[in-house]
Amino acid sequence: MDLLLIAELALLGLGTGFLAGLLGIGGGMVLVPFLTHILSKQGVEPGLAVKMAIATSMATIVFTSLSSVRAHHQRGAVRWDLVQRLAPGIVLGSLAASLGVFALLKGGFLAVFFALFVGFSAWQMLRNKKPAPSRQMPGTAGQLAAGGTIGFLSGMVGAGGGFISVPFMVWCNVPIHQAVATSAALGFPIALANASGYVLGGMGLAGLPPASLGYVWLPALGVIAACSVLTAPLGARSAHQWPVDRLRRVFALLLVVLASYMLWKGLSA
Repeated sequence: MDLLLIAELALLGLGTGFLAGLLGIGGGMVLVPFLTHILSKQGVEPGLAVKMAIATSMATIVFTSLSSVRAHHQRGAVRWDLVQRLAPGIVLGSLAASLGVFALLKGGFLAVFFALFVGFSAWQMLRNKKPAPSRQMPGTAGQLAAGGTIGFLSGMVGAGGGFISVPFMVWCNVPIHQAVATSAALGFPIALANASGYVLGGMGLAGLPPASLGYVWLPALGVIAACSVLTAPLGARSAHQWPVDRLRRVFALLLVVLASYMLWKGLSA
C-alpha cells in the first residue's frame, strides 16, 4: 500500500473508533461508505466493492467493540443482562445473513437496502417520540427474536447493530446512555459471527483484490483496527458527558448523511 492510502485508512480508523465509543454503532455505519469509495479507487468492481466494504467494516468491529465496551463497563453503563438474552439470537441471525443471503444479493441492492434502513432509523430518532412509560424490554423469547433481527440486519449492512439496538432499547425505556453502552457490548458477537461468515462465504471468489480473506480486505482491516482501538475509549468517555438530546441528534444526523451517500451509490450501481 502507498503512504496516502495508509493515511486515509488511519484517519478513517481514528474517526470511526471515536464514533463507535460515542454512539455504540461499532463504526460500521461510517466505514461502509468510505471503504466502498476507497475500494472502487483500487479498481474493484462496484458491486463487489460494496460487499467487501460491508465485510471489512464488520471485521474491524471485532476490535473496536472490545475497546469501547471496556470503557463503558468501567462506568457501569452496560446492561449485561440484556447482552446475555440478546446475544444468542444475534449470533443465529448474523450467520443466516453472512453465510447465506449476503452472497446471493447484488452489491447495488445491498447499498440501497443499507440506505433505506439507516434512513428509517435516523427518522425514528429525530422524531424522538416518547415511549409509553409502562413499556419494558420483552421476555426471553422476545429478546431472542429481537437479537436475531438485529444480527441479520447488521450482517446485511456491515454495521455493529447500534442503528437498530439503540432505538429499540430506548423505545423499551432503557436510558440512552445504557442503550449506547449495551449496544457497544453487542457489537462483539455481531461482528465475530458475521465476519466469520463473510470469510467463509467469499473464499475462492473471482475478482477479489490481493491480500483478501474471503470478502475481507486485510490491509484495511489491519490499519483501521489498529487506529480505532486508540480513540474508542475517548468516544465512550464523551458519551457519558454529553446531554441525552444532543447525543440523539448527533446519532440521527450522522445516519442521514451516510444513508444519502449509500442511496446514491446503490442507484448509480
